[in-house]
Amino acid sequence: FFFQAEDGIRDYKVTGVQTCALPISVQAPVTTVATPVRRTVWKHGVAAAAAASVVTSTLAALASAAGVSFADQAGVSIPILGFTQLTFVFSLIGVGLAAVLARKARRPRATFVRVTVALTVLSLVPDATFGFDVASAVSLMTLHVVAAAIMVPVLAGRLADLR
Repeated sequence: FFFQAEDGIRDYKVTGVQTCALPISVQAPVTTVATPVRRTVWKHGVAAAAAASVVTSTLAALASAAGVSFADQAGVSIPILGFTQLTFVFSLIGVGLAAVLARKARRPRATFVRVTVALTVLSLVPDATFGFDVASAVSLMTLHVVAAAIMVPVLAGRLADLR
C-alpha cells in the first residue's frame, strides 16, 4: 500500500504541487532455495537413439544401392534392418551408461565422453578384422562414427559437469 504526501511547497514559481508516494507496508523478503535441476537423460536419449537408427539405416541403404555389399568372407551380408536394430540397441546401452554415470560419477559428462569415445574406437576393430571388403569396412566404420556423433553430444549435453 502507498499513500501520497505533498511536500508543502507553495510558491508562485512552482506550477504544481510536488508529491511522492511512500510505502506504508513492507513486503516480506522472499527466500528461495535452489534445487538441483535433474536433466532427463532417458527421454532425450531414446529420441536420439531413434534418430541415429534412422540415419544409419538410411546411409547403409544408400551405400548398398551404391554397390557396397556389407558381406563378410563367407558372403553373408548384413541386412538393412540389422543396422536399425543394432544401432538402436547399442544406443540404448549408451543411454543406460549415461544414466548410471549421472548418478555415480563425480564428473558425469567428462567420464561419459571419455568412455564413449573409447568404446567407439573399439567398435571399429571388428569392421577392420572380420573379413569385410574395403568398401564395406569403411562404410561400417563410418556408420559407427555417425551413430556416435549423434548420440554422444545429445547425452553428454544432458549430464552435469560435476555431481
